[in-house]
Amino acid sequence: MKELQGETGEFDKLKTELEKLNAAKEVAETSSHLPPRPASWDSAIEEFERKLKEKEFQIFLSGKYDRNNAVLSIYAGAGGQDAQDWATLLLRMYERYCQRKGYKTQVLHQSFGEAGGPEGRIGTKSVTLEIKGIFAYSFFKKESGVHRLVRISPFSPKALRHTSFALVEVIPEIEIGKEVEIKPEDLKTEFYRASGPGGQYVNKRETSVRITHLPTGIVVACQSERLQGDNRRKAMRLLLAKLYSLREEEKHKELSKIKGQRVSASWGNQKRNYVLHPYKMVKDLKSGIETSDVEGVLDGNLDKFIEEQVFIEQRQS
Repeated sequence: MKELQGETGEFDKLKTELEKLNAAKEVAETSSHLPPRPASWDSAIEEFERKLKEKEFQIFLSGKYDRNNAVLSIYAGAGGQDAQDWATLLLRMYERYCQRKGYKTQVLHQSFGEAGGPEGRIGTKSVTLEIKGIFAYSFFKKESGVHRLVRISPFSPKALRHTSFALVEVIPEIEIGKEVEIKPEDLKTEFYRASGPGGQYVNKRETSVRITHLPTGIVVACQSERLQGDNRRKAMRLLLAKLYSLREEEKHKELSKIKGQRVSASWGNQKRNYVLHPYKMVKDLKSGIETSDVEGVLDGNLDKFIEEQVFIEQRQS
């Protein structure tokens, strides 16, 4: 009910804004004593059109899990410390994008690499990010794939150009018991202390949870909560989503609709290229969308890429 009220409330706000804009327009057209239209008027119209376009865009999102929360995982690929640093940059990029969209995020589990470079930067081997908000999965599902970065390596003493890869995987969050049944005897549950950069403990008690699904070998972990029970519940939801994806692959060969094809994070498999040297360019290889504003993209300005991916999917369907 709260979700539906929020959705209808957004349409009511758009209707009110449109009525105000029309009223101001009528006043301007019937009065010959008013000064020329101020710049703020154009800004108000542009802002209204942006909001209207966003709502129109959401109408296209009608997939089975498009309205669900999303679980986004990033795995450092070929490239050593540069790849681990690239995984950290991607995490920041998606977190900033979520801030722009009003989505809530929480890192469920993060595995850190070794410190390196002149600044002692600590990279990420793998990280799992929970994204909460209506249509979260629909916005992120096409981000699955290999992301390639070309730049002057901050870890190279000779300032050499380096290519790094990271694999992004996105699955929908599914409620326990609705899609996949899990037998208790098929689970191996382990509790441990979560460690962060420098070996510092996030919690001195063994509140972090690692669950292994014995029949498939799938392993999930969560260390974001202070209580062991909360971490276990989040890990179970993550396991459920992964098992659902696996079931779809085996029975219907539709894994690409849930999390994209499973590919290695290396040459020949990239979905999007980010080039910082010798020129600046971000290009999505599937949609053809590109921009020279690499810094803006890495700061979370992903709208043009994500929107085009959704429109492509709708045209294909």
